[in-house]
Amino acid sequence: MPNNYRIAKVSSLLKKEITLILQNDLENDLLRSNFINISKIDLTGDLQFCKIYVTSTAEEHIRKEIVANLNLAKNFIRHTLGKRIEMRRVPEMTFKDDTVLEKGLSVLKLLEELKNKKQNLKVEENDAKS
Repeated sequence: MPNNYRIAKVSSLLKKEITLILQNDLENDLLRSNFINISKIDLTGDLQFCKIYVTSTAEEHIRKEIVANLNLAKNFIRHTLGKRIEMRRVPEMTFKDDTVLEKGLSVLKLLEELKNKKQNLKVEENDAKS
């Protein structure tokens, strides 16, 4: 059974170090010109593979380009991580676009629309009674 504490600790370390690498070491204009945040890292129990979920304030097509560029640079990122952290084997990485924030905002927007419709119906009912 994998040690959840260890997985959480390694995930936290990876998140911190990868964020620093994205900010300081990558020479990609697209990555430097857009705000990129690592929202979550899913690490396997044997610490061999990880999925890194990133969010960005950019539009959807630009986010897809960002994720593609990160996946192209993953060998460089992994090599740089190997120099910075002391691990027997740095995990293989895959970058994914995290759409949770976008989905949450769309749910909030729908709730706001429902609230406005409900208020409009109440106003119409009050006008009809008058």
